[in-house]
Amino acid sequence: MAKTLRLILGDQLNRQHSWFKQVDDTVVYALFEIRQETDYVKHHIQKVAAFFSAMRHFADELKQAGHHVVYYTINSPDNKQSLSENIQQLITSLGITRFEYQFPDEFRLDEQLKSICSKLNISSAAFDTEHFLSTRDDVKLLFEHKKQILLETFYRTMRRRYNVLMTGKDPVGGKWNFDSENRKKWKGTPPAPAHNSVANDVRDVVEEIRQAGIETLGNIDTTELLWPINREQSLVLLEYFATHALPYFGTYQDAMHTQQSYLFHSRLSFALNCKMIHPLEVVERVVQEWQKKPELISLPQVEGFIRQIIGWREYMRGIYWWKMPDYAKMNYFGFTRKLPAYYWNAKTHMNCVKHAVQNSLDQAYAHHIQRLMVTGNFALLAGISPDEVDAWYLGIYIDAIEWVEITNTRGMSQFADGGIVGSKPYISSANYIDKMGNYCENCFYDKAKKYGEKACPFNSLYWNFYDMHRQLLKNNQRVSMMYNVWDKMSSYEKENILMQANTYLTNLDNL
Repeated sequence: MAKTLRLILGDQLNRQHSWFKQVDDTVVYALFEIRQETDYVKHHIQKVAAFFSAMRHFADELKQAGHHVVYYTINSPDNKQSLSENIQQLITSLGITRFEYQFPDEFRLDEQLKSICSKLNISSAAFDTEHFLSTRDDVKLLFEHKKQILLETFYRTMRRRYNVLMTGKDPVGGKWNFDSENRKKWKGTPPAPAHNSVANDVRDVVEEIRQAGIETLGNIDTTELLWPINREQSLVLLEYFATHALPYFGTYQDAMHTQQSYLFHSRLSFALNCKMIHPLEVVERVVQEWQKKPELISLPQVEGFIRQIIGWREYMRGIYWWKMPDYAKMNYFGFTRKLPAYYWNAKTHMNCVKHAVQNSLDQAYAHHIQRLMVTGNFALLAGISPDEVDAWYLGIYIDAIEWVEITNTRGMSQFADGGIVGSKPYISSANYIDKMGNYCENCFYDKAKKYGEKACPFNSLYWNFYDMHRQLLKNNQRVSMMYNVWDKMSSYEKENILMQANTYLTNLDNL
């Protein structure tokens, strides 16, 4: 009897996939915990534990449904720790006559699986993951013959395609985008929801990870991992967000606070990126809650969230498949510095960086503004190599898979792509950080000083960045105002700012 081997990767835990609609005795499903995937960067311990736990749950669900599953844990004696070797081993030992897989979301795995299939002496085929709302090529097809690549254009296309927040051909509320209304500082009220809606005991998994000798970073409470590891928990988290956090999500989505790790964010990115839930069911649940409680939930709260799911998330994936593999080598400013040690231990006098990094180490999480305007902002101002920044972001965050990480990091955050993703470098002085949170309160550094004793490093590095890279940025209309401000400063002021910046860059590890 012919036998088919179907590979399921760790971020393909989609129970709704058409593969699983029927039980077939001739099909074997394979899932592997392998060093190939744990070791290409140093990952957060919560990330490795969550992936392994979610994969194990998924395999158990398939077995309970009657499917034939082969599962290699990280320490399984049969585990060769390599995708190609494990596949070949199963083909030989099980008498496999056909190999199938779902399209990977990462370029390196896509290339590897193509290579594996090209060397097999049996038939093979690849299938869609049935998860994303756009194809790999949609962004390229929309923009390859246009002068400008704009998220807003793609976002409106997606809204129309799926009829989300639409009244006929027009957007509900008369506007496509309410971002300008969603930038408020959180000052303690309304109270932020607890977010302890799921918890998992992962002591056994973590012990196996340690026995395997896998190097990780960050911290973990092995008795209470607060991330979903199956579809049911993912839906619980979605329900919790819709009923508790959505009413204030948009208003405070950019806010930062020393006492809050999540504020009103959904924490659904890991569940989505592992495909335990579908983006459209997330969108539909949010719209349903808004329609049910329009007096409690305003349109900007809903639109701001939906833009992230069907706009930004799909857009980043499209850019990734359009521009890889060259994208991973882009370094527009030619930066070469290494990340300072405090990105790994949070030991810095800069309160904003300390809190954003500590939160990342403790939770394997930071929201988009902490990533973009604190850790990313500082790395860009300090001239850190994009390779260094990529590896850090890819390793430390639980939701970081290259297709979504690298376009946000090398593109939006570091402007290493020269403007493919972002229309300008996203940098700021202390002013923006203070405007969006309380990090500047009780900081060792003075947010108001550009130079002198205890002057905030963000301030001098901000102006130093513009001064250093004028040749590359002078034709960018979105930063022309800042050059006008810089040019109006006295030579004395400029000299002091640049001297302060040079002192900080020389002593980067000690800030």
